[in-house]
Amino acid sequence: MVQSQNGRNSKTRVVRFGSREIVTEGLHLTFWGDISHRCMTASWPAFIGGAVLVFIVFNVIFASFYWLGNQPISNVPAGDYIDYVYFSIETLSTAGYGDMHPQTHYGHFIAAVELFTGIFSMSLMTGLIFARFSRPNARLLFAEHPVISIHEGKPTLMLRLANERHNIISNATAKLWLFKNMVSMEGEQLRRFFELPLTQNQNPGLAISWTLYHVIDENSPLYQINAEDLAKLKAALAVVVSGYDVVAAQTILGRRAYEHYEIRFGHRYADIIRTSEDGRLRIDYGRFHETLEG
Repeated sequence: MVQSQNGRNSKTRVVRFGSREIVTEGLHLTFWGDISHRCMTASWPAFIGGAVLVFIVFNVIFASFYWLGNQPISNVPAGDYIDYVYFSIETLSTAGYGDMHPQTHYGHFIAAVELFTGIFSMSLMTGLIFARFSRPNARLLFAEHPVISIHEGKPTLMLRLANERHNIISNATAKLWLFKNMVSMEGEQLRRFFELPLTQNQNPGLAISWTLYHVIDENSPLYQINAEDLAKLKAALAVVVSGYDVVAAQTILGRRAYEHYEIRFGHRYADIIRTSEDGRLRIDYGRFHETLEG
């Protein structure tokens, strides 16, 4: 926790971009300030655990209100607190079995408030679950290492990717970016990015695999740069692939970032495509990430 200039406390957060960690300070976004984003980005165990915790807290609170009243609910043996918890669960979930029901104005009022809370919270939870399930997911598999070697007689940066679902991604488009540190004329440290032109950045129907090629010529930001130079510049690569999933009828997006030490110079990808004896094309994804020297 740090003290900001205006006197308010601000949290220090660690944000991950690929394998790179960035520490941020000075933001004052509270937990509830962006709760919808937190619900959408939380893992499924955390999301379900949070929903269960909220459900328990609501029932404990409303059961306490019933318990404080003068027999507000009928058929509650000895006014035990646990029975009010059971009635609260029935009301909040809108189940309403009928063996216990409000019998005073106080009980009807608390039950009405809880019923509204239950309808509202269930509608909200249904919307969040639907949104999490309906989010487009590209399911693209990117090779673990980009490689640089001679291709078609020219030094070329290559990056292989595959569509794990094997459905058609129509009008797939790929973009490749280079990030590196630079120093301005005034001596200011800058983080700049440069687009690396691809020989073919569009695929009419990405169904199996696709290898991206960037020719390293005089116009390339990688021209005459070796592994040591990339390390000094703290260089990184980012690839973004988008397209239209014809099955989900949605536009999908996949991305992958690579640090400079993940780029392999003088390597090429192992061949994963061969023809079987019956004439069918076979793809060996067991060698998808494999690279060979030469």
